Amino acid sequence: MLLAVNKLDGLDESVALADFARLGVARPLPLAASHGHGTLQLVKAIETLLPAGEPEALSGEDEGGVRVAIVGRPNVGKSTLVNRLLGEDRVIVSNVAGTTRDSIRIPLERDGRKYTLIDTAGVRRRARIEDAVEKFSVIKTLQSIDAANVVVMLLDANEGVTDQDAGLIGHALEAGRALVIAINKWDGLKPYDREQCKRSLERKLTFVEWAPRLTISALHGTGIGELMKRVNRVHAAANAKLTASDLTRALEVAYAAFQPPLVRGHAPKLRYAHPGGTNPPTIVIHGSRTKHLAESYRRYLENFFRKRYKLEGTPIRIDFREGENPYAAKKNVPADGQQKRRQRTQGAARRGKP
Repeated sequence: MLLAVNKLDGLDESVALADFARLGVARPLPLAASHGHGTLQLVKAIETLLPAGEPEALSGEDEGGVRVAIVGRPNVGKSTLVNRLLGEDRVIVSNVAGTTRDSIRIPLERDGRKYTLIDTAGVRRRARIEDAVEKFSVIKTLQSIDAANVVVMLLDANEGVTDQDAGLIGHALEAGRALVIAINKWDGLKPYDREQCKRSLERKLTFVEWAPRLTISALHGTGIGELMKRVNRVHAAANAKLTASDLTRALEVAYAAFQPPLVRGHAPKLRYAHPGGTNPPTIVIHGSRTKHLAESYRRYLENFFRKRYKLEGTPIRIDFREGENPYAAKKNVPADGQQKRRQRTQGAARRGKP
């Protein structure tokens, strides 16, 4: 136990701490939190009492299993979904929006596989975020997306896709995270409203057409099993192992089927490809005039690789590089004698002599 005494600004510390020393709890630590005095000493004192632990891994699948961040706006059912997956009420659920204020990590083992569920705070429209604690909660939610292996974007079927939803999906896309879109409270919609919701999804989520979508009811458990199957599938796709030889063959097929438009009378050449990383899958393509490739052709290549390797639910990054020939350093330079013979032959040819 530590005893910290705050608001000692301008006071004699020895006199002010004397009364607290009589408690016999611990040696009082003087603080002036508003000015930052004594906070470093308090942090060091806390660190000495904490048990030693291993640093948390930030990428890949660690001992805690697949990290699944469940994100969405306030009161869409994130905590209800976590409790349904756990089979018990581990997270506080309330109809009052904003009940969860921090990201909560909970281990889960399902069908012999380990997961770490991350229940995040709901993100509201920026203009309505005034509380400092809520601003901190938004930052923690975005950090949870960055640290996750898979992001489950939970939408409210009654409200469709809002700007806040699109913003969170965009952050997951920029972070390169595998994505599953789950539409909650589907069982409460009438047939007409379901059709309207589907049209809204198709219209507003064109920028993540590759992300699987499914309807669920976190309250009643409908669709939960299929949700976890999709999580496993997109996680496997995000960590797919590709080889340089196979990628190069695939690139040749794609190039032969549809060549890029001419650039100043010349067609960009795509020579070979190799993997550049996973989570998300990254493909490095070497060639000439690649910086002039049309955006439509870049999308064509992305869709081609996605279909060929069944990369469902994960962004794909393609890195185009120019003028990098790995064999350039091994160029065969002719010897002096060869150069002289070549010059004599070329001179004789110009003079018309045999």
